[in-house]
Amino acid sequence: MNLRRYFSIYAALWKNSVAREMSFKGNFILWIIVELLWFGLQLSFVTVLYSQTSSIGTWTKWQMVLLVGASNFIQQIYQAFFLTNCTGLSELVRTGKMDFLLALPVNTRFIVSTRQVDLGAFVNAIFAVCVMIFAAGKLHLHPTAGQLLGFSLLCAMGVMIHYMLMFMLAAISFWTVRAQGIVWGYYNLFNIARMPDEVFRGAFKAVFTFALPILLVSNVPTRVLADKLQSPFWWVLLLALGAAWAVISEWFWKFSLRRYTSAST
Repeated sequence: MNLRRYFSIYAALWKNSVAREMSFKGNFILWIIVELLWFGLQLSFVTVLYSQTSSIGTWTKWQMVLLVGASNFIQQIYQAFFLTNCTGLSELVRTGKMDFLLALPVNTRFIVSTRQVDLGAFVNAIFAVCVMIFAAGKLHLHPTAGQLLGFSLLCAMGVMIHYMLMFMLAAISFWTVRAQGIVWGYYNLFNIARMPDEVFRGAFKAVFTFALPILLVSNVPTRVLADKLQSPFWWVLLLALGAAWAVISEWFWKFSLRRYTSAST
C-alpha cells in the first residue's frame, strides 16, 4: 500500500513535469539541440584522437566510441531523473521552501529528489543508445542477453552512484546556503568518465576509481558490453561502492537535515 502511494505521487510529479516542459516547447527543443551538439563534439574529439593513433591502451576507435556513448547515456539518464533536483536543493534551503516539503506526509528525501524530471534528457539518451548500437555493429559485437542485462544493471548502479554523491554535495547547502558551484563542479567531472581508465595512472586514477568511482561508472558497463571484462572483481567493486555510498549518503542527509533552520525563524 505504501509503495502504491509513492508510485501515485511519482506519477503526479511526472505529469507536472510534462506540463511544465510543454509550456516552454522552444526551450525544450533548444536544450536537446545543445546537448546533441556537445555529444557530437565529443565524438569528433574521438575521431581526431584516433587519426593520430590506432589505439589508446587496449581501446580501439570504435570501443572508444562505445565508451563515449555509454558515458553519455548514463549521464543523460542521471540528468533526466536527478540533476535538476540536486542542483535545486540549495534554493529550497535559501528560500525556506524546505519548510513546506518537511511538512508533507511523505519521505522528505524522496520528494526533494524526484520533484522534477528532465524529459529532454531522455531524448538525448536515445541518441546515445543509437551511437552505441552503431559502434557495436562496427565492432561486430553480438552481446548475449546476460551481457545486456549486466550492462543495464551496471548503468543503473552508475546513475545511483552519481545521484548519491551529488546529493551529498548538494546537502552542504544546509551549512553554506548556496552549494550550486560544488554540485556543478562534480557534474563537470563527468567528462572524465568518457575516457578509458587505462589513460590514467597513480593517485588520480585511485581517487576516481575508489573514492569517487567516476571511471568505474562508465568503463565497467562498457567493458561488459565489449566483452573486455576478464574478472568479476570490477563488477563486485562497483556494486560494493554503490552500496557503501548509499549508506553514507543517507547518513549524511539525515545529519545535514538536523542542521536546517527554518527561514521563518
